[in-house]
Amino acid sequence: MTLYIRARLSYGEDFELKVDSELPLKGVTALFGRSGCGKTTLLRIIAGLERIQGAAVRFGDQHWQQGRNFIPLHKRRIGLVFQEHSLLPHLSVRENLLYGYRRTPEPLRRLHPPEVTAMLGIDDLLERRIDQLSGGQRQRVSLGRALLISPQLLLLDEPLAALDTQTKREIMPFLSRMATESEVPIIMVSHAPDEVERLADWVAFMHEGQIQLTESLRHALARPHSPLFDDAGAVSVLEGCLGETVEDGLRLFGSPGTQLWVPDFDQSRRQPSQNQQTADQRTLRLRILARDVSLSLDDPHRISIQNHLLVTIERIDPPHNNRIVVACRTANQQLLLAEVTPRAVKQLGLAPGQHLFALIKSVALLE
Repeated sequence: MTLYIRARLSYGEDFELKVDSELPLKGVTALFGRSGCGKTTLLRIIAGLERIQGAAVRFGDQHWQQGRNFIPLHKRRIGLVFQEHSLLPHLSVRENLLYGYRRTPEPLRRLHPPEVTAMLGIDDLLERRIDQLSGGQRQRVSLGRALLISPQLLLLDEPLAALDTQTKREIMPFLSRMATESEVPIIMVSHAPDEVERLADWVAFMHEGQIQLTESLRHALARPHSPLFDDAGAVSVLEGCLGETVEDGLRLFGSPGTQLWVPDFDQSRRQPSQNQQTADQRTLRLRILARDVSLSLDDPHRISIQNHLLVTIERIDPPHNNRIVVACRTANQQLLLAEVTPRAVKQLGLAPGQHLFALIKSVALLE
């Protein structure tokens, strides 16, 4: 099932939104692009907040806008979360959450308060007033309220943009869990590559009012000079599960043959509990900057870098700014990018099909 949008809208002489595209309705689709490229305007058209003459919006087989036919927002069953929360200040957290739930016909209710509050970690906030909440807590309540109308689509307009760095770190695990467990398709506006890499399954790249390309996150990260690499350079995202915590506070990530040591982030952020000491069967993501990966023809043993993986070179990209990205495959066929110098490529005699060791200096667990 897909979401089809056709729209054309001009803002003076400087900007025109011109879209005729389909977006996947499975998992999280990120509308990614620089500020001012039309992401939020497109989201508002999908929601029915902007009624554009001649536009067409089709959700699966439901025609939300076509010709004279226009289905208003409240009949589209869409959950909306913006940069700034829109909670009702005179109601408690519980009452805010139940506001839309009570107005959703019982046969349409697929999500219920106990599971949503547990999913977002807000059980202990239910009796608080909105002005007693931190920014991150307010956004979690906003997400909960949007989910409790049991939407058939959830639209997120840069939900982390108004939060400071520490609060973003705190809310991201809940947002990631919600995307995985709610089973509601999500379209998320973002201009931050790390948010896309952490949350998205699909990426629609927008530029100057147009969707240039829609592809899976895996393909987006495998593409040389992907727009996702503009800020931090080439990035790899590996998927796997966490093992048990060992005595020195590390945990194994991934499957045999591709395992990496990662810090026990749960312990560093809050008091450890019993379930944080055991294996975590959720599929998590690990973000690795290509500049933090070195290559070696031999497996070095007397070295402080703990994470060594046997990999196979898939391709060697042309030099860019006197650096070369070497794309490798792990034993379980995940893509791992390494950034090296042209001199290193020549000295080591690197070539596609060659087996060697990737030495990973730093990893970031994307909860």
